[in-house]
Amino acid sequence: MLKFIMLMVAMISGTAHGAEYAPNLPVEHNATQATSVEKGVRQAAVRVSVPWTGGHGSGSYIKYKDMHIVITAQHVADADVGSSYLVSHRTESHMATLIYADDLNDIAVLHIKNPFRTIKPLKFNPVSETAAVGTEIYYSGFPSDHKLMSFTGRVAGHENKEEIPGEKEILLQTYGWFGCSGSVIYDTKGRQLGVLYGVDVEYYPDIQVQENMIWVVPMSRLNIDNAITAFCQGYQGKRPKACK
Repeated sequence: MLKFIMLMVAMISGTAHGAEYAPNLPVEHNATQATSVEKGVRQAAVRVSVPWTGGHGSGSYIKYKDMHIVITAQHVADADVGSSYLVSHRTESHMATLIYADDLNDIAVLHIKNPFRTIKPLKFNPVSETAAVGTEIYYSGFPSDHKLMSFTGRVAGHENKEEIPGEKEILLQTYGWFGCSGSVIYDTKGRQLGVLYGVDVEYYPDIQVQENMIWVVPMSRLNIDNAITAFCQGYQGKRPKACK
C-alpha cells in the first residue's frame, strides 16, 4: 500500500550532512536556456523557518492585489493563526504572520507587512482546475540542509483524497525531500498549480521512500478571499486595498 509522509525537515532525526554543515551561498548563475517563468519561480521561493522546532519548510512569495503573502503548507506553519514565522530569501529575512490555515487541505497563508526589497513577488494566478497528466511544472525549494534548489517535472497522475470524497490530489514525477513542503508548484505559464506537501512511501516489504513521487494539493482548494476576509476583520491600522 502506498502512502505519503510530510516533508518538513524537523520531522527527521538526521540530514544529508553533519550538524555543522553550512554550505556557502552559491554564486547565482542562471543558465541562458532557463525561461523567465522558471527564473521568476526561483526568485520568489522563500524558506519558512519554525523557530520553536528548528525546522523549516518552503513557500512562494506572492502578491495578491496590494498584499504581499507567502503560500506554504499548513504542516509547516501549524501554530495558531496570528503566530509569527521567519521568511527568508538568501540574505534578506522578514517576519510574517499566519493569517490562514487549512489543515484538511494542508495549505497556509502568511502575510508580510514589510515587502522584500531584493526579490519580486509573483502575481497570484491560480489554475481553476486540477492540472492534467503530462503538464510540465517548475518549483523551487529548500531540501534538507541545502540552499535554494530548482526542479522541473511533470504531472504523473492523480489520487483520491480519502478525507474529502470526490477530490483528487496531484502526483508529480520530480524530486522532493524534507524541507520542500510548502513549495508552490507552477506550470510553464507561471500559474500556480498547487502546494507540495508529501513524498510517497512504500511499506512493503519494508519502508522505501520514493523521493521522485511527490504529493500536491491543487491550488483550487485555496479560497483566497476567505483567507483575506478573516485577516481584514481583525486588522489594526491602515487597511490594505485587498480588504475593500
